[in-house]
Amino acid sequence: MVSAFSEVRKERFSWRNWSPARRREALWGLGFISPWLIGFLIFYLAPMIASLVFSTMNFELTKPDGATFIGLQNWQRLLNDDTMWLAMSVTFVFAIISLPIGMISAFLLAVLLNSANLMGRSLFRTLYYAPTMVPLIASTLIWAQVLNPSDGWINRFIEIFGFDVRGVDGLRWLNDPAHPNLVFIAYSFIGLWTIGNAMLINLSALQGVPSELYDAARVDGASWLNRLWSITIPMVSPVIFYNLVLSVIGLLQYFIVPWVLTGGSGDPEGRTMFYMIHFFKQGFIFNKLGYGATLAWLMFAVALVITVMLFGSARYWVHYAGDSRS
Repeated sequence: MVSAFSEVRKERFSWRNWSPARRREALWGLGFISPWLIGFLIFYLAPMIASLVFSTMNFELTKPDGATFIGLQNWQRLLNDDTMWLAMSVTFVFAIISLPIGMISAFLLAVLLNSANLMGRSLFRTLYYAPTMVPLIASTLIWAQVLNPSDGWINRFIEIFGFDVRGVDGLRWLNDPAHPNLVFIAYSFIGLWTIGNAMLINLSALQGVPSELYDAARVDGASWLNRLWSITIPMVSPVIFYNLVLSVIGLLQYFIVPWVLTGGSGDPEGRTMFYMIHFFKQGFIFNKLGYGATLAWLMFAVALVITVMLFGSARYWVHYAGDSRS
């Protein structure tokens, strides 16, 4: 029976058995997707293959003619690279801190803006989304002034409550050797500046939840928190999962903010030596393109494993329309 089914499938998808009309339709379809397909091959697949080849070579960007094949030596160097392990740990610690803050803030903000009792909802939606349209480098420079230890707005605000946090010996958010972990808090604040995208996606999902479900829950005496936990979150869980995957991948590639604020120095005490900074310095500052390609493939593998794990966990908490699970 299995072999018969295979033969039917083979006959069905065989080009020779298609009618002329179906062949023309298939050719038209290929023609329409060809721009994307060509772009994918040239700008995605080809560079990935090239970087995989570079990872087996001693390839300096300034000496392309001197590239030599060295096999797995770059991968051996990777395992003994203390800076790489530091950068990987910094990236993971920051992701663990920043991910729940960003996810929860974006979701609760969407819940608030979805409330029918909130006046000026359209205005607030625009205001919260607008920062995402500001180029990240420009917004990072703005935050550098906001977090300035001498005259930044944050320290001025804290000073209102009687704390002496300004000046040379004040609270230095970005490079305080006495409190090096402050930089993670500062970067998390900066991350909240760009939650508008996740908020808008959550909001669109919330507006698709049938109001009849909430009405029935109110009749049964369910509180707001019970309705949120039992109705809202399960109904929008696919969108939460979508934001989660994008956020994890984005945090693993965290680069622009620490690079603009520290120039890749890693101060204070290596707390800002993120993985992508190490990759960028090796590949494009020190011109070690072969080793940089190895670092890039390691991050690709890490992101792939985490993404697969997230998709594996989704079956236990993500609910789709028509899902028969209780």
